[in-house]
Amino acid sequence: MSGTLHRLAAFTDTPSGGNPAGVWLGEALPEPAEMQRIAADVGYSETAFIAPANGERRTMRYYSPEAEVSFCGHATVASGVLMGQLSGAGTYLLETAVGEVSVTVSEVAGEWQASLVSVTPEYRPAEPELVEQVCELLGWQVDELDLEIPPARAYAGAWHLVLVCKEKARLDRLEYDFDGLKALMLCEGLTTLQLVWREREGHFHARDPFPVGGVVEDPATGAAAAALSGYLRDAGLLQAPAQLMIRQGEAMGRPSRLQVDIPLSGGIVVTGQAVSLAR
Repeated sequence: MSGTLHRLAAFTDTPSGGNPAGVWLGEALPEPAEMQRIAADVGYSETAFIAPANGERRTMRYYSPEAEVSFCGHATVASGVLMGQLSGAGTYLLETAVGEVSVTVSEVAGEWQASLVSVTPEYRPAEPELVEQVCELLGWQVDELDLEIPPARAYAGAWHLVLVCKEKARLDRLEYDFDGLKALMLCEGLTTLQLVWREREGHFHARDPFPVGGVVEDPATGAAAAALSGYLRDAGLLQAPAQLMIRQGEAMGRPSRLQVDIPLSGGIVVTGQAVSLAR
């Protein structure tokens, strides 16, 4: 199946920052095995596959180096910017495996940015046994968690476990049992861990282990940002409408900025820039 593969970094205005993503454009999607092969060859945490190459309504699928992913925010932002550059600013409707996601693309002062609207988020409290198991694999203590934002399973296209710590120093030290955490997350149906420290109201720092995709850590995770924000709203932990800024990737040397707008109801809006990467 013929198509063109592009490489971009999302949630950044410089190629040295953000989260790299592959974006494949063609008239029809390749077979799943071929998409998996391409994603493994690209080696980024996710590669998005989009067909057709033109038009306001398109089909999109996401693959990590090891498996298909139900939804990916940074690859959607990267794809939106690329579609805007190739086909013009506007709103594109993407049929993903979890439902329709819109992405609105604009160029401001010569810089391209994209805003996705997630599917409707969900959350439920995390089981204490799961929290204890994950903390043990992370080398964290349960009493290091900030229980003003209780541990939760959160969803906005993919399921994430949200754990908020009391101190930034705890977030800065991330070493974990890769194989053990991967096995537990696969068993529990989790895509990433959304590990968070709240600096102040509306301003968060995040780190996202992604062993189920064969990746130690994601430098920017738009799906997890949407899931966290939906959880905060629906659990009554903030007053919507609201806006969050999430800083991620700094400990990895790939600083990322995720702007999140939280409406009164419905999908969460995640906005970021994206820039092209050399091969």
